Amino acid sequence: MKNSSRHFVVLPLCLALLLFFPRSHSLGAQTTAEDVFRFPLNAETRPRFDRACAALAEHPVIKGTFVQQKTINRLNRSLVSSGNFIITADLGMVWETLSPFPSTLAVGPDYLVQSTPSGVKTRLDAAGNEIFLRFSDTISAVFSGNSRKLLDNFENYFTEYNGSWTLGIIPSETSIKTFAARIIMEGDTVIRRITLREQNGDSIRYELSNHSFPQGIDSGEKALFSL
Repeated sequence: MKNSSRHFVVLPLCLALLLFFPRSHSLGAQTTAEDVFRFPLNAETRPRFDRACAALAEHPVIKGTFVQQKTINRLNRSLVSSGNFIITADLGMVWETLSPFPSTLAVGPDYLVQSTPSGVKTRLDAAGNEIFLRFSDTISAVFSGNSRKLLDNFENYFTEYNGSWTLGIIPSETSIKTFAARIIMEGDTVIRRITLREQNGDSIRYELSNHSFPQGIDSGEKALFSL
């Protein structure tokens, strides 16, 4: 279960530091995404945070492409994969890896289904695995713009500049802290990048692009969530 949940998470602006930060706590053009952790979410930035979440919640179905880079710190090595993703408000998420090795992972609210190119499927329930449940819940909350789950389970940091925003979250629950030190998301009306910093120094980055917003998913895509 532990390896499968990590595979799911492995299942989301970097310039020089500004010399001056405006009182609005908006990041300027010369910052890095990590600088978001200088700005805890507060009464001044909460309206912008709420607007960003509302924009994400406008689309019940999102499709696109991803490039994932897994950096293994102790080996000074990066592994890159790419493919397609589907995010649905009712069923969950699908990560279809095309390169370097084809595979499909469908993540429901409390289970996952892995499919091979030959059509073999394996279902794994998340019962008893708190880390998987929390990560699945977190990623779903982010894509659906569920601000309440973010506020309840994480320390939140937020900045905005010219319509683009950066959200930094630090887990407040021990189960997630054992794996993730912090998560950074960058976007505008959609999420463009997700970076996960692990406790062991490794990192995982998703670059998301080619977003589209269909009315629903077809029968073949729905079938990915079942055996």
